[in-house]
Amino acid sequence: MIKQRTLKTPVKATGVGLHSGVKVEMTLRPAGPDTGIVFRRMDLDPPAELKADPYLVTDTRLCSMLESGPARVATVEHLMSALAGLGIDNLLVDLTGPEIPIMDGSSAPFVFLLQSAGIVEQDAAKRYVRITRQIEVRDGDKWARFVPHNGFRIEFTIDFKHPVFDKSGKTVRIDFADTAYTKEVARARTFGFMHEVEALRNSGLALGGSLDNAIVMDEYRVLNQDGLRFDDEFVKHKVLDAMGDLYLLGHPVIGAFEAYKSGHALNNALLRELLQHQESWEFANFAQDEDVPAAFRHLHPLAA
Repeated sequence: MIKQRTLKTPVKATGVGLHSGVKVEMTLRPAGPDTGIVFRRMDLDPPAELKADPYLVTDTRLCSMLESGPARVATVEHLMSALAGLGIDNLLVDLTGPEIPIMDGSSAPFVFLLQSAGIVEQDAAKRYVRITRQIEVRDGDKWARFVPHNGFRIEFTIDFKHPVFDKSGKTVRIDFADTAYTKEVARARTFGFMHEVEALRNSGLALGGSLDNAIVMDEYRVLNQDGLRFDDEFVKHKVLDAMGDLYLLGHPVIGAFEAYKSGHALNNALLRELLQHQESWEFANFAQDEDVPAAFRHLHPLAA
């Protein structure tokens, strides 16, 4: 049986929120089978819980924010992406503030934290969401869709009018049957433009942004001294974001995700559209390791 996974031991990290600029302490804790990913605002009285759920996403301006009653947690997508990439089903995320720490702007620090804590299998079957029929959402010329595929594949295209993007890869196709998330996706950082910073900060966004946690560009070039980590780092970060947004379903997807100029809003719209069309998906689990699609097989059996 392909089993659910959680952490072996708790692990802590401290950082600033990209948008709030607030220092936050985050503790990742093991959780029981079928718990899912649960964010807990420990600084509130009483503490508040928000489960990873597409219907709790209320704000998609430059991040995915979960909100329930007076509680909210912003910028969940990079941590969610790492959890998807490592196949972790159940986790408690304790926070002392309103946002997940941005770390270096990628998912790599979260991957390191999770691997440092250790990952254990649990005595419960892992459930996948298998796409059985194509489903698509559009917003002007932007679109995102799920397509049936016996594995997990992402094809993403971006289109920014800027000299740097003319030299960078605009389209990437990643099939996780033969590509490792930790090597090819996790290290891709978020990015932004200097000319947008003032407007963003006036809107209460990007208050914690810096060259330490984002790729920043002026009108002509990348300002970070070390340059890019990948030639196609921009579009790979969009893949990273999409993986985190899609994992708000609470289960890994067996299917292909294809997108053109999509972002957090459209990614979330696709999840909601999917959930409203029961005929387009089904739950799946696997009794034997050899039955699981190759895209997930590297996670099982669990590496020592």
